Amino acid sequence: MSDRKISQAVISRLPRYLRYLGDLKDEGVERISSHDLSLRMHVTASQIRQDFNHFGGFGQQGYGYNVGYLYDEIAKIIGLDHKHTLIIVGAGNLGQALANYMNFERRGFIILGIFDRNPALIGKKVRDMEIEDISKAPDFVKAHGIEIAVLTLPKAGATEIVGKLVDSGIKGIWNFAHVDLDLPDVIIVENVHLSESLMKLSYKLSRGADSEI
Repeated sequence: MSDRKISQAVISRLPRYLRYLGDLKDEGVERISSHDLSLRMHVTASQIRQDFNHFGGFGQQGYGYNVGYLYDEIAKIIGLDHKHTLIIVGAGNLGQALANYMNFERRGFIILGIFDRNPALIGKKVRDMEIEDISKAPDFVKAHGIEIAVLTLPKAGATEIVGKLVDSGIKGIWNFAHVDLDLPDVIIVENVHLSESLMKLSYKLSRGADSEI
């Protein structure tokens, strides 16, 4: 089934399903019903069944879901059945924290390089990677067939380097910079605006837990 026929709301829930199923695997749980999964996730069993039915269902009546099989199938749907190569552009506190986050490799995201424009950072090591000059990033993308650029730069200069990365073959941007990127439709951009998320939390705190934004 084409992803275009599936709502963004369903797609946005898939990583959460994968996380809970991963926890179940770690606990040694082999099968689970939609009811028991709903109790863990605080999503109705009906919603879970509807979501999974978009992709074929996966379950058996009277048996429930095989946790390992369901985990693998959702991982395939998300695209985690093959490796994704990425670089981090911006080696400040956030960039280094992301580089040190070991769970990326567990999910198949392989960090191959980290870049910055600050001379004080260039040459230092983060994990087993040496921070390189940002001017080298476009050629690195070409040489290694990098798919994803994680953008953790300050706003100034972010648009310029992204344009060069796109010209070098980048397919996706995970954007933590405080800038809206105007890129061709073929480039996939996932924006993560931390300050906006914090302001949403502030709004909800000021109006109560049931408030929506």
